[in-house]
Amino acid sequence: MYKLLDNISSPSDLKSLSISELRELCSEVRDYMIKCCAQNPGHLGASLGAVEIIAALHYVYDTPKDKLVFDVGHQAYAHKILTGRKEAFKTNRTKDGISGFPKIDESPYDAFGAGHSSTSISAALGLAESARILGKDEKVVAVIGDGAMTGGLAFEGMNNAGSSKANLLIILNDNDQSIDKPTGAIHNYLLKITTSGKYNRLKKSVWDHLGEGWLRNRFQKWTIDAKSNLVRKSGGALFEALGFRYFGPIDGNDLQALTNTLSRLKNLHGPRILHVHTKKGKGYAPAEASPAVWHAPGRFNPETGERILSKYDVPRWQDVFGDVLTELARRDPRVVGVTPAMASGCGMSALEASLPERFYDVGIEEEHAVTFSAGLAAGGLRPFCNIYSSFSQRAYDQIIHDVALQRLPVVLCFDRGGVVGEDGPTHQGVFDMAAYRSIPGAIICSPRNELELKNLMFSGLCSKSGPYIIRYPRGCAEGVPYKEAPFAEITPGTGTVLKKGGRIAILALGNCVCRAMEAAAEAEEKLGLAPTVIDLRFLKPLDEPMVLEAARTHEAVLTVEDGCIKGGLYGAVAELLEREQIKTALYGLGVPDEFIAQDTQKAQRAGCGIDKQGILQKIERIFFKKVLENKE
Repeated sequence: MYKLLDNISSPSDLKSLSISELRELCSEVRDYMIKCCAQNPGHLGASLGAVEIIAALHYVYDTPKDKLVFDVGHQAYAHKILTGRKEAFKTNRTKDGISGFPKIDESPYDAFGAGHSSTSISAALGLAESARILGKDEKVVAVIGDGAMTGGLAFEGMNNAGSSKANLLIILNDNDQSIDKPTGAIHNYLLKITTSGKYNRLKKSVWDHLGEGWLRNRFQKWTIDAKSNLVRKSGGALFEALGFRYFGPIDGNDLQALTNTLSRLKNLHGPRILHVHTKKGKGYAPAEASPAVWHAPGRFNPETGERILSKYDVPRWQDVFGDVLTELARRDPRVVGVTPAMASGCGMSALEASLPERFYDVGIEEEHAVTFSAGLAAGGLRPFCNIYSSFSQRAYDQIIHDVALQRLPVVLCFDRGGVVGEDGPTHQGVFDMAAYRSIPGAIICSPRNELELKNLMFSGLCSKSGPYIIRYPRGCAEGVPYKEAPFAEITPGTGTVLKKGGRIAILALGNCVCRAMEAAAEAEEKLGLAPTVIDLRFLKPLDEPMVLEAARTHEAVLTVEDGCIKGGLYGAVAELLEREQIKTALYGLGVPDEFIAQDTQKAQRAGCGIDKQGILQKIERIFFKKVLENKE
């Protein structure tokens, strides 16, 4: 099907290609990537823009001996396709398929795993220093882009790398985009460099008048040196002040320029940074026109670019959050929204559209987002800071030091709590409840439906201290009407009995409550056993009187949670029963002590036993163990 790509089994096969053939190969890689992602969705836009960078790196460097480290991983699809995983790419982000991100144990070409932002420079520095100490002849390149340079860790790594004089090349892939539109001084600074008037006027007046051949090549070599001096006046000195030699900017979609420049930089020593400018979505018109939409577009028609949009019978959790936040902001002038580059993903675009002066997108900076929110609260505002659950881990210290210690009224909304599906282990939001339960004064709650989310957000606004943590899952909510319902404050630490039964009490949180209700109804119908179902609503403070009453009046207690079972709800209830010396049998369902592999959310929940069928089977095993053993 593909003239060149079908004959590429490893990067060594690229070495014999001419530049014109390499260009053709890049076109084939793009076409293959588009066709695969049309049927099997993934992060498309950034990878389309980085095809030439990846092809040039494998063309010039000797991988896997030389190490390539990618940031985030959104850029790395071409890397996977060109490193012996072309056929496997059809399984990208599916159960037992390859990961959507670089992964050490997947391929020797993946020098370092990545799923979160801004890690590449620190990791690449570690690899470079390891090679130096062990006497290995290895070159190390970090490819950072898609907004990752706004993360503080990137600058921590650069600060250390520059002072260490490590033999390291950083490629700054500047595509003017992260996921949502870029923000902040760093982005504006990079854009200033890229659009330097002096450089572009010089290129326009001379370049176009030179014909193909040696004269243009000589001029190109001269511009690499001249350009460094020109851009240094408009900001290149920032990188050089950190100890890096700065080169660029160059066109990151121009293979000739890339291969020439990388060949020259390859044998230089010390910390270097090459600034390249690429187009997110390059080579596919719909993605070029709407880079934010095509960052992860879902399924689409590869010929027309028409997206095959999912139809939701009920709203998504993120949309409910956005609606409620906007309503709260209209009612209370103190309410503001803060997000680290996830405005559309978390639903905060609704606030941005309605009340832009009360909306803050701080870039990919979770730590700053939390401390900034703490400052807003200290100044008298009521910030709602929305962070994906797995990304909140980066701000753990700030949540303790800047919010909890000072008891500041910051409402932290953790989207994507629980298992998240195809993004896999790097993005699973399963550690939040166990992690934050140990923080003194923290309030942690999880709504079972849309109306509960609305009222818990209102209750967070009413809270006099923080952190007030609300966590909810990815995907569709439960279909409970909420828009016309009045706000109602829920007192922290108060659960509610949804179904009164006997023998076993099911204590659940979040969307697991709804699955517990479904399982209880089926248990009553099929097993003749009617469980009690309690929505605890709050992990912390726990409704201790309700839990103790349930334990004293039932033969068994079963906890159900969509977080890690160690240290979460099961742990909290076990600690309480042990403290009160209550011997009621206690069982738990939750995410086991392992990293959950990529799959659909439905399959992941089933695998953890936290869907309706899993809860029902657990009840059967508890009360009908002998019957089941006899059947077996």
